[in-house]
Parts: sequence; C-alpha cells; structure tokens
Amino acid sequence: MNDSLKYRELTDKIIGVFYEVYNELGFGFLESVYENSLALVLKARGLKVEQQIPIPVWFRGQKVGDFIADLIIENAVLLELKAVRTIEQAHLAQLLNYLRATEIEVGLLLNFGNRPEFKRLAFDNQRKKLQSSSRSLIENLLSKD
Repeated sequence: MNDSLKYRELTDKIIGVFYEVYNELGFGFLESVYENSLALVLKARGLKVEQQIPIPVWFRGQKVGDFIADLIIENAVLLELKAVRTIEQAHLAQLLNYLRATEIEVGLLLNFGNRPEFKRLAFDNQRKKLQSSSRSLIENLLSKD
C-alpha cells in the first residue's frame, strides 16, 4: 500500500478547509485562532474533531512526558498548526515524532504564514512496530555484553 495515499480523501478535505480558513482570515493571528476556526469548519462538515489532546511519550516502557496534539481528525489524521514565516525542518521533525509516538499514521503540518503552505507526512504502524522491535533487540543484545 502506498503511504502517501492513506486517508487521501480525508486529507484533501482538511487541506481544502485549511485554504478556506486562510483565505478568510489571512495571516497574522495566533495559532489558537486558526485552530478554533479549522475545528469549527471541520465539525460543520460532519467530521469528528478533537482539540488539544495530550499524547503520552514513552521511553523504554516508561512514560517520560506528553505532547499536545493541536487537532486530531476522525482519529486518523494529526494536524500540527503553525503561524510562522515558513515551514522549517524542525517543524517536520516535530510532526514526525508525534506520528512515531501515536497509532496515527498520517499528519498534516499546516502553516498560516505570509502565504499558506502545508506538508503531509505518513509513518505507518508497521514501520513503528519494526522500529520498536529492532530497538528492543538491540537493547537486549547490548545488555548481554
């Protein structure tokens, strides 16, 4: 299965709403204004929207912290919102880490900057399982030395 196509219909709908909100509000507001606006329109379109959801981060079987997901749509797509000049690598790394820490496989980074821009990332759960099992294997091998 091609990861880039997973939840395509849903992400296309979200991106359309992103542009709708951007065209109406423009740039210069706080992220929370854009978040609330997106949530309002997405809910009006009949989608399940959750805002500011704490997601636990685990390390070696221990909870080491939480991150707060801006929006989760239909329990399937995680949205990370920015209101910055341009998307940077650190923003993409942040979204990728969020995807690694959850069962959610698709994320959208939506930037309400001087011009609207978005990035779509996919990190499927099969890769998460492989990553986790290979980490465990390496840790077991190292602990035997």
